[in-house]
Amino acid sequence: MENFLLKYDVHSIRGELLLPSGAQVDESLIAEFVRNRNDKVSKEYYFAELGSPLADLTRFLAKPPYNAIFSDPAETEEILAIMGQVRLLEPVIDSLDYFREKDFHTYRHSLMVFALSTLLARHLYPNDRTALLGSLAGPSHDLGKSCVHVEILQKKTPLTRPELAMLKHHVFAGYIQLSFYTGDPRHLTAQVARDHHERRDCSGYPRGTGNFTELVEIAILSDIYDALISPRPYRPVSYDNRSALEELTKMAEKGQVGWLALKALVAFNRRNRPDYQECEVSLERRGMPPANNVYGLIAEENDGDSGGTGS
Repeated sequence: MENFLLKYDVHSIRGELLLPSGAQVDESLIAEFVRNRNDKVSKEYYFAELGSPLADLTRFLAKPPYNAIFSDPAETEEILAIMGQVRLLEPVIDSLDYFREKDFHTYRHSLMVFALSTLLARHLYPNDRTALLGSLAGPSHDLGKSCVHVEILQKKTPLTRPELAMLKHHVFAGYIQLSFYTGDPRHLTAQVARDHHERRDCSGYPRGTGNFTELVEIAILSDIYDALISPRPYRPVSYDNRSALEELTKMAEKGQVGWLALKALVAFNRRNRPDYQECEVSLERRGMPPANNVYGLIAEENDGDSGGTGS
């Protein structure tokens, strides 16, 4: 594991300081950090036992474009059953309650990435249900956003550089939180939290690496897709579905994301549901990105009207 310097504090969802800003994090520190948990083993609950998140997810899946992706009732029932068997740590459940109240965009996004990742993993790994259950990260990839000021998550205008730095802190924060809660920095939930903004061509963050597993890449693709087609404070209008898929196709052409999971996603968006291995991805550009999208723009630091967010 590469060393990194924490620029901001990392705290639990309940406000307990886990690691302070200025900590030089390396493998030995994480190992000691996990050992010193004082046997704080979190309770676990099945996702199926949760009331509001499951009801909300069902409602979200009934809206475009997910109503097309999840149009097969039997398949949707199977996916929900698989998700229902995933055991979630109590702090992850607490984070859902937190985001549902404080930042509904992150709450919804976490559930949709969980659902889409499950669907894609189910089809890319069809013969190993046990491995599938063990591989799912649940709705925890953005847990680290609990360490980011809500005002930054909800701002509608471009971020200043310090605000962008705090936003990007969420990946290391989530990695540290989930390493602590699971007692294992190699646990998939911790890996996904840290790496879901990485890209195959090493152009992502925080580590600028293309070294991640295929299961993490499913979460990466799901994260990007849902961020594009969903409402965001920094973008008054979402990408339409065609434009979102075209953006992902451009990323695949650049070597930033892989073709296999993308082909599966494209296949789910077609009425005839072709086998993803035989699905041809169109390189034609007919969609239009939404207007007034301030994602990626940086405000001058003396500009009082600054903000915006990322996926």
